[in-house]
Parts: sequence; structure tokens; C-alpha cells
Amino acid sequence: MREKCCSCASAPKLIFPCSGASDVGEIADHAGRKLTADGIGKMYCLAGVGGRVSGIMVSTKAAGKILAIDGCPLDCARNALKQAGFNDFEHVRVTDLGMEKGQSPVTDERVEAVVLEGASALLK
Repeated sequence: MREKCCSCASAPKLIFPCSGASDVGEIADHAGRKLTADGIGKMYCLAGVGGRVSGIMVSTKAAGKILAIDGCPLDCARNALKQAGFNDFEHVRVTDLGMEKGQSPVTDERVEAVVLEGASALLK
């Protein structure tokens, strides 16, 4: 069983998944949504970081922990955070978990594998 967290007494744990056009991007997105539903962290707007939207940047700077979930080795989520000046964050890559871009239809089992890695990274 995964440990749930409450952000009411501390800064939130923000999750920035890739929501790319491939199957592994969709898996990353579903994992981010599941981590949020499970109370592990809060999925947040990667496009807002990329666009340097002021409110999103302020909230991200105030985060207690940040998790980037990328679908593939292009590392779009990781790179967007780095280019926005965020360097202290956890990172999970779906293809590092044995899934292959274009060959990994979204299944509950694949999403759960990413959720477990993401939860481990946020709760350590």
C-alpha cells in the first residue's frame, strides 16, 4: 500500500508529467493523474512552466518537492523544468521501466508501474 500525504502542513509535492502524443506520454499523463488521485502529490501544469506563467512559476518555486515524469528519452518534462530554472527535482522516465515508445498501449499495469516509481521518488 502506498503512503498518502497531506500538503496542508507543508509545501505541496508537484507532479509534471509529459502528456505527449505517444503511448508512453499517455502513460506518463495517466500516472500523474493517478498519483494526484491517490493523494501522493498534485499534478501541475507543465505548459505553464514552459510558458513562464507567473502564478505557476511562483507555485512551482514554493513546492516542497517536484516530480517530472517523461514518457521517452526526449525528456521534455525534465528539460522544460530545467530551462525554467528548476534543477532540484525527481525524475521518472517511462521507457526506463521497460516500455517502448510506439509499442506500449496504455494499460492499468503499465500506469501502475509508473505510479509506483513516482510515489517512491516523491516519498523518499
